[in-house]
Amino acid sequence: MTLSDRPAERHRQIAGLFTDRVRGARSWDAPSPVAGWAARDVVRHLTGWLPGFLASGAGVELPHGPSVDEDPVAAWQVHCDGVQAVLDDPETAHRELANPHVGSLPLGAAIDRFYTADVFMHTWDLSRATGQDDRLDPGFCALLLAGMEGMEEVMRSSGQFGARVEVPGDADAQTRLLGFIGRDPFWRGAGPDVP
Repeated sequence: MTLSDRPAERHRQIAGLFTDRVRGARSWDAPSPVAGWAARDVVRHLTGWLPGFLASGAGVELPHGPSVDEDPVAAWQVHCDGVQAVLDDPETAHRELANPHVGSLPLGAAIDRFYTADVFMHTWDLSRATGQDDRLDPGFCALLLAGMEGMEEVMRSSGQFGARVEVPGDADAQTRLLGFIGRDPFWRGAGPDVP
């Protein structure tokens, strides 16, 4: 699948794949490739940071679903639908998000750059944790990697990315991206049948 370059459509595609992985998860307590996180924590992260980012930067309030501990599938779906509604709203094209760390950006572009890209990368984490298909769009992997390599020092100093994991020089774009963001691309969890 080729991903769209329009924020609303790209979110629909990327969040749709993540939704498939959420619905396919059998054990929410399975360890994930992110140290100290279980599968449930991947969903917790994605549903947890964006509401405050949008509320403080653009005055956008996302709907609240059940907690991730209560029902991770429903928590994700309510959140995902809320983000998609913001992106699909024609008024979003005229709104800006202001943040002391990133400046002022069109709201759709800000969601796309910071959140949709995060969902994309964390799709691998959830897929690996739950033993599902973990292949990501290679073109988008290469695009993200190219964009992040130029600001590696800033990214690492933010504390939001682990140390780079070395990968073979001839590795594909997905493997290189995963290594760059601090994931071991060869990490194997217990799989989908973990009790």
